[in-house]
Amino acid sequence: MKNTFPFVERSGLELVEVERGRATLRMPLEGNGNHVDMMYAGALFTLAEVPGGTVFSSFVDMKRFYPLVGEVSIRYTKPVVTDAFVTATLSESEMDRIVNELESNGKTKYVLELELTDDAGAVVATTSGTYFGRSF
Repeated sequence: MKNTFPFVERSGLELVEVERGRATLRMPLEGNGNHVDMMYAGALFTLAEVPGGTVFSSFVDMKRFYPLVGEVSIRYTKPVVTDAFVTATLSESEMDRIVNELESNGKTKYVLELELTDDAGAVVATTSGTYFGRSF
């Protein structure tokens, strides 16, 4: 992420863990606060959007295919005064479908429904994102 997206690097977004079909990310509060000492909504949006490409890259040949975001909606449910976290997961069957469509059509579409949480595990936002995979 850091070498590809300077904006993301400046935010301090951290890839905590990645494995096939699963990625956990952390957005630090430090440097991402707003005028009332809570996490800036845009920082939370970045935390919600980035996992779509991160989880894609965990099982797809990135030399042949790339992810794009089509749409992300976010519902903020609680002010965030700590670091924030998100985990994105795709099932084996969904990963198989994505790879098969990429191999046969050169494109695919997938959806992630996510929950962003604070340090205590409380849900602070819910999101729905539509992503596309394409061939180079």
